[in-house]
Amino acid sequence: MAFAEIVAPPAWRTVDLISDLHLQASEPATVDAWRGYLDTTPADAVFILGDLFEVWVGDDAATLPGFEAQCAEVLRAASARRPLYFMHGNRDFLLGADFAARCGMTLVADPTVLVLHGERWLLSHGDALCLEDTEYLRFRAQVRAPEWQQALLARPLEERRTLARSVRAQSEDRKRSPDVVWADVDADAARDWLQQAGARTLVHGHTHRPANHDLGQGLRRVVLSDWDAAAHPPRAQLLCLSSAGAQRVDLR
Repeated sequence: MAFAEIVAPPAWRTVDLISDLHLQASEPATVDAWRGYLDTTPADAVFILGDLFEVWVGDDAATLPGFEAQCAEVLRAASARRPLYFMHGNRDFLLGADFAARCGMTLVADPTVLVLHGERWLLSHGDALCLEDTEYLRFRAQVRAPEWQQALLARPLEERRTLARSVRAQSEDRKRSPDVVWADVDADAARDWLQQAGARTLVHGHTHRPANHDLGQGLRRVVLSDWDAAAHPPRAQLLCLSSAGAQRVDLR
C-alpha cells in the first residue's frame, strides 16, 4: 500500500489534529467553539481528519448565502494565518477541490504520513479500518467511486439536501436499534498500516471513543475525540503534536 507523505517544514513547532466536529447550523455552540479555536490556536498548522461537517452535499452549497458559506469564511480567515489540511470523513466525503481552494485548505489522502520533528505519524479518519462493519464498508466503496459522486452531484442541490436528510434519519434510527454492533478499528489492520508506513503511532477519529491503545511491538493508536459544545460536560478536544510527543488539549 502506498502512503502519501507530508514533511513538516523546520519552522513548524506544533501541529494540531482535530476531527469529528460534525458542524451543522442547528448546533451553534459547537460552531462557535470551532470558530474560537481557529481564531486563537498557536499551532503552526491544523489537520482536520474528517467529519468537519455533519453532512456535505456538494461544494455548490457554499456558493449560496447560508451555513456553508459562513463556514467557508471562517476557514478562509484561518488559512490566512496558518496552513489548514483536510482529510475526508464518512460525512463529508463530497467536499471537493473547489471548496478547499476557496477556503485555502489542502486536501490530503487517507491515510497520510506526517513527518514532524523526526517522528512519523500516520493520520487517518479511521473508518476504512473498521473491518467488522462490512455493511458500511460496502457503502463506503460505493460512495467514494468517482462515477457515483459525479452522478449524485449532477442532481439539483435541493434534491441532494433532501436525500441527505433521509440518509441521516435512517442513520439515527439505526443508532437506536438494540441490535447494532459498533465496530472498532481492527488492531491487526492498524499494525499492518503502521509497519508499512514506517510509523509508530496511528492517529484517527471516526469512532468517537477517545483513548490511547497499545498495539504491541512498540506501536500504538491514538483516537481523537468528537466535538459537542452543548453536551454535559461539553466536548472540544484536540491532539497537539510537538517535539515532546502527543498531548491532548481540552478546550472546554
